[in-house]
Amino acid sequence: MMARPGLRNSHSAQGGMALVVVLLVLIVVLLLATASAQIAMQGEKMARNDRDRRIAFEAAEAALLDAEMDIEAAPDLAVSRSDLFSRFSAFGFPSSPGTCAGGAQNRFLGLCQPAAAGEPAVWNTLDFGDAADGATVAYGHFTGRLFPSGGALSARSPRYIIELLPDRRLGESAEREAFLYRITAVGYGANERTQVALQSIYRKTR
Repeated sequence: MMARPGLRNSHSAQGGMALVVVLLVLIVVLLLATASAQIAMQGEKMARNDRDRRIAFEAAEAALLDAEMDIEAAPDLAVSRSDLFSRFSAFGFPSSPGTCAGGAQNRFLGLCQPAAAGEPAVWNTLDFGDAADGATVAYGHFTGRLFPSGGALSARSPRYIIELLPDRRLGESAEREAFLYRITAVGYGANERTQVALQSIYRKTR
Protein backbone atom coordinates (compact mmCIF):
# COMPACT_ATOMS: atom_id res chain seq x y z
CA MET A 1 0.00 0.00 0.00
CA MET A 2 1.50 3.33 -0.98
CA ALA A 3 1.53 6.33 1.39
CA ARG A 4 -0.27 9.36 0.19
CA PRO A 5 2.02 12.20 -0.86
CA GLY A 6 2.39 15.08 1.65
CA LEU A 7 1.17 13.17 4.75
CA ARG A 8 4.59 13.26 6.49
CA ASN A 9 4.97 16.96 5.74
CA SER A 10 1.53 17.62 7.27
CA HIS A 11 2.52 15.85 10.52
CA SER A 12 5.82 17.77 10.65
CA ALA A 13 4.03 21.10 10.18
CA GLN A 14 1.58 20.31 12.98
CA GLY A 15 4.44 19.31 15.30
CA GLY A 16 6.28 22.54 14.50
CA MET A 17 3.20 24.64 15.21
CA ALA A 18 2.67 22.86 18.54
CA LEU A 19 6.28 23.57 19.51
CA VAL A 20 5.87 27.26 18.68
CA VAL A 21 2.68 27.43 20.75
CA VAL A 22 4.40 25.75 23.71
CA LEU A 23 7.34 28.17 23.49
CA LEU A 24 4.99 31.15 23.38
CA VAL A 25 3.11 29.87 26.43
CA LEU A 26 6.41 29.37 28.29
CA ILE A 27 7.50 32.90 27.41
CA VAL A 28 4.20 34.33 28.68
CA VAL A 29 4.49 32.32 31.92
CA LEU A 30 8.08 33.51 32.37
CA LEU A 31 7.09 37.15 31.85
CA LEU A 32 4.22 36.85 34.32
CA ALA A 33 6.50 35.21 36.91
CA THR A 34 9.12 37.95 36.44
CA ALA A 35 6.49 40.69 36.79
CA SER A 36 5.08 39.05 39.93
CA ALA A 37 8.56 38.80 41.46
CA GLN A 38 9.26 42.47 40.72
CA ILE A 39 5.94 43.54 42.25
CA ALA A 40 6.67 41.47 45.36
CA MET A 41 10.17 42.99 45.68
CA GLN A 42 8.81 46.52 45.25
CA GLY A 43 6.16 45.85 47.88
CA GLU A 44 8.80 44.57 50.29
CA LYS A 45 10.99 47.60 49.60
CA MET A 46 8.08 49.99 50.21
CA ALA A 47 7.21 48.22 53.46
CA ARG A 48 10.85 48.40 54.59
CA ASN A 49 11.05 52.12 53.73
CA ASP A 50 7.77 52.79 55.53
CA ARG A 51 8.99 50.94 58.63
CA ASP A 52 12.29 52.84 58.52
CA ARG A 53 10.46 56.15 58.25
CA ARG A 54 8.28 55.26 61.25
CA ILE A 55 11.40 54.51 63.28
CA ALA A 56 12.87 57.90 62.31
CA PHE A 57 9.58 59.66 63.11
CA GLU A 58 9.38 58.08 66.56
CA ALA A 59 13.02 59.00 67.22
CA ALA A 60 12.33 62.64 66.30
CA GLU A 61 9.28 62.65 68.58
CA ALA A 62 11.42 61.28 71.40
CA ALA A 63 13.94 64.10 70.83
CA LEU A 64 11.17 66.71 71.04
CA LEU A 65 10.10 65.31 74.41
CA ASP A 66 13.71 65.20 75.58
CA ALA A 67 14.15 68.87 74.62
CA GLU A 68 10.98 69.79 76.52
CA MET A 69 12.36 67.98 79.55
CA ASP A 70 15.65 69.83 79.03
CA ILE A 71 13.71 73.12 79.22
CA GLU A 72 11.24 72.26 81.97
CA ALA A 73 12.70 69.85 84.52
CA ALA A 74 15.45 67.37 83.66
CA PRO A 75 15.52 64.48 86.17
CA ASP A 76 19.33 64.18 86.30
CA LEU A 77 20.48 67.18 88.33
CA ALA A 78 24.11 66.43 87.51
CA VAL A 79 23.60 67.42 83.87
CA SER A 80 20.37 69.44 84.02
CA ARG A 81 20.30 73.03 82.77
CA SER A 82 16.57 73.60 83.23
CA ASP A 83 17.35 76.56 85.48
CA LEU A 84 18.62 78.46 82.41
CA PHE A 85 15.19 78.61 80.82
CA SER A 86 12.78 81.28 81.94
CA ARG A 87 9.83 82.79 80.15
CA PHE A 88 11.17 86.25 80.89
CA SER A 89 14.87 85.71 80.24
CA ALA A 90 17.04 85.23 77.15
CA PHE A 91 20.10 84.33 79.19
CA GLY A 92 22.40 81.83 77.44
CA PHE A 93 21.09 82.43 73.93
CA PRO A 94 23.41 84.03 71.34
CA SER A 95 22.82 87.68 70.54
CA SER A 96 23.45 87.42 66.78
CA PRO A 97 20.56 86.30 64.55
CA GLY A 98 20.94 82.90 62.92
CA THR A 99 23.63 81.63 65.30
CA CYS A 100 23.76 78.72 67.75
CA ALA A 101 25.95 78.09 70.78
CA GLY A 102 28.40 75.27 70.18
CA GLY A 103 30.85 73.09 72.06
CA ALA A 104 30.13 69.66 73.53
CA GLN A 105 31.03 70.88 77.03
CA ASN A 106 29.18 74.17 76.63
CA ARG A 107 26.15 74.48 78.93
CA PHE A 108 24.47 76.60 76.25
CA LEU A 109 24.95 74.02 73.48
CA GLY A 110 22.15 74.01 70.91
CA LEU A 111 20.61 77.31 72.02
CA CYS A 112 19.95 79.43 68.94
CA GLN A 113 18.71 82.81 67.79
CA PRO A 114 16.34 82.67 64.80
CA ALA A 115 17.66 83.88 61.48
CA ALA A 116 16.99 87.43 60.39
CA ALA A 117 14.07 88.11 58.07
CA GLY A 118 14.82 86.95 54.54
CA GLU A 119 17.64 84.62 55.65
CA PRO A 120 17.48 80.79 55.65
CA ALA A 121 16.06 79.33 58.85
CA VAL A 122 18.81 78.40 61.29
CA TRP A 123 17.57 74.82 61.57
CA ASN A 124 17.86 74.53 57.80
CA THR A 125 21.53 75.52 57.80
CA LEU A 126 22.78 73.03 60.40
CA ASP A 127 24.02 69.52 59.70
CA PHE A 128 22.20 67.49 62.33
CA GLY A 129 24.07 64.39 61.24
CA ASP A 130 27.46 65.89 62.07
CA ALA A 131 27.87 65.61 65.83
CA ALA A 132 31.34 67.13 65.56
CA ASP A 133 30.00 70.55 64.60
CA GLY A 134 28.90 71.04 68.20
CA ALA A 135 25.75 72.99 67.30
CA THR A 136 23.09 70.34 68.01
CA VAL A 137 22.20 68.47 71.19
CA ALA A 138 22.18 64.68 71.35
CA TYR A 139 19.26 62.96 73.04
CA GLY A 140 19.90 62.71 76.79
CA HIS A 141 22.88 65.10 76.85
CA PHE A 142 21.15 67.43 79.33
CA THR A 143 18.60 65.02 80.77
CA GLY A 144 20.70 61.93 81.45
CA ARG A 145 18.28 59.69 79.55
CA LEU A 146 19.46 56.93 77.23
CA PHE A 147 18.22 56.29 73.70
CA PRO A 148 18.39 52.68 72.43
CA SER A 149 19.88 52.50 68.95
CA GLY A 150 21.46 50.08 66.47
CA GLY A 151 20.23 46.89 64.84
CA ALA A 152 16.57 47.15 63.89
CA LEU A 153 16.26 50.38 65.91
CA SER A 154 17.32 53.90 65.01
CA ALA A 155 20.86 53.96 63.62
CA ARG A 156 21.88 56.79 65.95
CA SER A 157 20.52 59.05 68.65
CA PRO A 158 18.27 61.89 67.50
CA ARG A 159 19.41 65.49 67.94
CA TYR A 160 17.74 68.84 68.50
CA ILE A 161 18.18 72.61 68.80
CA ILE A 162 16.17 75.19 70.73
CA GLU A 163 15.44 78.63 69.25
CA LEU A 164 14.34 81.66 71.26
CA LEU A 165 11.16 83.34 70.02
CA PRO A 166 9.25 86.39 71.30
CA ASP A 167 6.04 85.50 73.13
CA ARG A 168 3.44 88.17 72.51
CA ARG A 169 0.05 87.47 74.03
CA LEU A 170 -3.01 89.69 74.19
CA GLY A 171 -3.63 91.31 77.54
CA GLU A 172 0.00 91.17 78.70
CA SER A 173 2.14 94.23 79.26
CA ALA A 174 4.45 95.01 76.34
CA GLU A 175 6.97 96.48 78.77
CA ARG A 176 8.04 93.05 80.02
CA GLU A 177 9.53 90.96 77.22
CA ALA A 178 8.53 87.29 77.24
CA PHE A 179 9.85 84.31 75.29
CA LEU A 180 8.92 80.86 74.12
CA TYR A 181 10.96 78.17 72.37
CA ARG A 182 10.92 76.51 68.97
CA ILE A 183 12.36 73.02 69.11
CA THR A 184 13.62 71.34 65.94
CA ALA A 185 14.46 67.64 66.21
CA VAL A 186 15.84 65.17 63.67
CA GLY A 187 15.45 61.40 64.06
CA TYR A 188 17.05 58.57 62.10
CA GLY A 189 15.76 55.25 60.86
CA ALA A 190 17.60 51.94 60.95
CA ASN A 191 19.17 53.24 57.75
CA GLU A 192 20.95 56.44 58.76
CA ARG A 193 20.02 58.07 55.46
CA THR A 194 16.35 57.94 56.48
CA GLN A 195 15.71 61.12 58.43
CA VAL A 196 12.62 62.86 59.78
CA ALA A 197 12.57 66.45 61.09
CA LEU A 198 9.86 67.63 63.49
CA GLN A 199 9.20 70.96 65.16
CA SER A 200 7.21 72.08 68.17
CA ILE A 201 6.64 75.36 69.98
CA TYR A 202 7.07 75.16 73.75
CA ARG A 203 6.17 77.75 76.36
CA LYS A 204 7.61 77.37 79.82
CA THR A 205 5.06 77.91 82.56
CA ARG A 206 7.28 80.23 84.58
